[in-house]
Amino acid sequence: MLGAVELLPGRVRAALLDLAGGVRWRAEATYARTAAPAGIAAALAEATRFPTAPAAIGVASAGLVDAGSGTIIEVHEVPALHGYPIAEVLGGLAGVPVHVEHRARLQVLGDRWFGPGQGRSTFASVSTGEVLGVGLLFDGEVLAPPGGRSGAHMTVAASGRECTCGARGCWKTVATTPWLRGEAQRRGLAARTVRELAGDPLLDEYAGNIALGLVNIQQLFAPGLFVLHGEAAEGGDPFRARIEQRLREDSSWATGAEPPRVVVNESPADDVALLGGAGLVLSKL
Repeated sequence: MLGAVELLPGRVRAALLDLAGGVRWRAEATYARTAAPAGIAAALAEATRFPTAPAAIGVASAGLVDAGSGTIIEVHEVPALHGYPIAEVLGGLAGVPVHVEHRARLQVLGDRWFGPGQGRSTFASVSTGEVLGVGLLFDGEVLAPPGGRSGAHMTVAASGRECTCGARGCWKTVATTPWLRGEAQRRGLAARTVRELAGDPLLDEYAGNIALGLVNIQQLFAPGLFVLHGEAAEGGDPFRARIEQRLREDSSWATGAEPPRVVVNESPADDVALLGGAGLVLSKL
């Protein structure tokens, strides 16, 4: 069995998965975002009462992490997670090795072992919806430099909207669900979701906004394959195709690279991070 834990602000989810990525057992627990470290440890203990000891546990964490030391650097919404030694705490509870990585980065390992990325050594995995991020597998290794993030705050418009991080023009300001809802309201549209907006020009614009960040990644690393998760699946093939079209148009000059291709992983949203955690265990093994 492969152990997987997803740590989010206020919530812990855990699962046991088999070597094919099938979820065989799952549990979850909650904690107050104002909880002390002891409260977080209690939630971890409650969620990880595994019926069978896993070979190891892969943790998909929100916020910034130091994978080498197994420490969470910070999660803005949970002050007690600043400097939290998640690998040490969870290892003491479960008695097995624990590996930690940023949630968005781990997603690419789920796709590598169990999804559309099987058999590839280089590709990108993209979260869409309320959150935005990219995990990149390059030549068989997850790109995870110290201090690096998942791409949501790359600048795509120097004089754009102010972001939650305080900067202006971050990718997330134009390529997440809050932008889509706000823009639909501003235009007087009753529809607010990707599914409801099918056929509306706003959805075409939204697809182009998502492609903005992917173009930068294609130009820097030429992963070729982009696997979309989350909200993008709700737009159906026309939405996926529009993102792919924009991506190809804006990187057509790179004649020596594999033409970018966009596919959608339709795995249940609740399983994406858990599959990534299991993939991390497999990669370490």
